[in-house]
Amino acid sequence: MLLVTGGAGFIGSNVVAALNDAGRGDVAVSDVLGHDGKWLNLAKRQLADVVPPAELGDWLKGRQLDAVIHLGAISETTATNGDLVIETNFRLSMRLLDWCTANATPFIYASSAATYGDGGQGFGDDPSVEALKKLRPMNLYGWSKHLFDQAVAARAARGEGLPPQWAGLKFFNVFGPNEYHKGTMMSVLARRFDDIREGRVVQLFKSHRHGIADGDQRRDFIYVDDVVRVMMWLLATPEVSGLFNVGTGTARSFKDLIVSAYDALGLRPNIEYVDMPEQIRGSYQYFTQSEVDRLRRAGYNGGFTALEDAVDAYVKGFLNRADRYR
Repeated sequence: MLLVTGGAGFIGSNVVAALNDAGRGDVAVSDVLGHDGKWLNLAKRQLADVVPPAELGDWLKGRQLDAVIHLGAISETTATNGDLVIETNFRLSMRLLDWCTANATPFIYASSAATYGDGGQGFGDDPSVEALKKLRPMNLYGWSKHLFDQAVAARAARGEGLPPQWAGLKFFNVFGPNEYHKGTMMSVLARRFDDIREGRVVQLFKSHRHGIADGDQRRDFIYVDDVVRVMMWLLATPEVSGLFNVGTGTARSFKDLIVSAYDALGLRPNIEYVDMPEQIRGSYQYFTQSEVDRLRRAGYNGGFTALEDAVDAYVKGFLNRADRYR
């Protein structure tokens, strides 16, 4: 049996789908389903159990698992409840790390590109304690993920016990099916798709930085299928451990993303640029781009989907269908 925490969420439900497709029906999910229709992310899946996070400690007692894939977290970058975020994102992660260490169980967990803050220290996934100490996350979510990365790195540096395989994955801007419950945290493509399809104008931010055109703020957009492929490779390659960026290595603009959706539908772009709110101008990131050399050196050669191809697959396979779920 495998455990996927956050398994009803965006990335987690796509991992569960991939495990089912690989013939694994013995998948337990730990998540809070709530009232926002998140259960629909799992409606087509085969599951061995659905465990409320509050019961996870008791559920784990005496169990043998093939792996723990820990994706559960409060992922809103606007979260402000520090105690809740630390309990959910840091302390639970520590308990799972300890359990996997004690029970010799592979442990794959979600970190985040939010740990890099404004990118002033670059986007290199150097796992050393010294390099991690230099990072300055800009929000509570990023800080909670950064704390856990540092805790794991410190144990590794001291030669203390760790699971037989451990891998922290710094996800960049992931988009794709099953993100619909995320509200304002959905990708801009998912949030604006109905406007695109119905011919309504799509608004993107103007640039307030010299030398950067309106709509040319750039992110490392990565399709969720590529993210899942990395995790499935790790499960099949237990000798690989470490902290890894998971992005394409190529930054693309928000304009590129939206224009690709218009192209997938055969429509002429209808975009207007609006002023960025003054309260976020000083902290807005104009560029993120992962370095993926460490992942490739570790042996991963699965490649990454080009933005236009990823958007085309998402639009035609999911967003423009009556049933948008995987």
